[in-house]
Amino acid sequence: MALIDLQAGSFLARVSTSGGLLLDFSWLVDSRKIPLLRPAQDAADARSSACYPLVPFGNRVRNNRFAFGGRTYSLLPNTSWDAHYLHGDGWLGEWSLLSRSRDEVQIGYRHQGQGTPYSYDVRQTITLSADGLRLHMRLVNTGEDALPFGLGWHPFFPLTEQTTLCAKAQRYWTETAGWLPGKPTDIPTELDFSRPSPLPNRWINNGFENWSGEAQITWPENRTALTLTADPLFQHTFIFLSDSKFDPEFRRDYFCFEPMSHLANGHNLPGLGDLKVLHHGEGLEGSIRLQPHEIPG
Repeated sequence: MALIDLQAGSFLARVSTSGGLLLDFSWLVDSRKIPLLRPAQDAADARSSACYPLVPFGNRVRNNRFAFGGRTYSLLPNTSWDAHYLHGDGWLGEWSLLSRSRDEVQIGYRHQGQGTPYSYDVRQTITLSADGLRLHMRLVNTGEDALPFGLGWHPFFPLTEQTTLCAKAQRYWTETAGWLPGKPTDIPTELDFSRPSPLPNRWINNGFENWSGEAQITWPENRTALTLTADPLFQHTFIFLSDSKFDPEFRRDYFCFEPMSHLANGHNLPGLGDLKVLHHGEGLEGSIRLQPHEIPG
């Protein structure tokens, strides 16, 4: 495992090759270090990180099975606590350090089978600039079979008493047993973030369809806001807010807003839920950007 520190002006970041994790993204303002993502507690544990990659797709596949191209494929669970193969492989693998500079690092990961039908190479580029942070991934299918692929990220944002989220979407997916998506429906009022709104004080684990590609998170206590913009590839998002039943140590101090190229369980949905079919040698790539700014106190 290698740890890489990046800096561009007043922005700081730290990256781990274990899991391809972002461990820190913060902003130095008037000698204060303001966290823009939740600081990691463990450099090798994705679930306690600031952000991790979702590759070759995010979330779960119902019953760990899907049919495609006249064949049925199976997946094996990749954690000890979930019956499903979860969030792909990148967040659990060791990435290679490909290049680094003061403000940018490129890391790569190669996956071949290992309990899934997927074989692929992926490169993640993490760049700081005067505007903030850019995350970019490019994946190439190295397997012989054409398969549906997706990309995404799983960032953890600080949650304070005054935090608000603004992110327009068109539809909402309910949750059913096994932390799986249920059915699409109208967005409930308390989860309608078309205007800046606080997050409700309860468990949230839901997908949002046809997201606008721009979200704004505001922390009035720190006089700080962050704009997240995504390439058109990432037209869906998932919002996760834990609770003490799922995580006894949860202190309501973070939430997740996860840009994804596809719907959860897309393998078993019409149109593959916007997963992209890649033949051998074909690729998929996209970026998200996190740009903070000060707000009046």
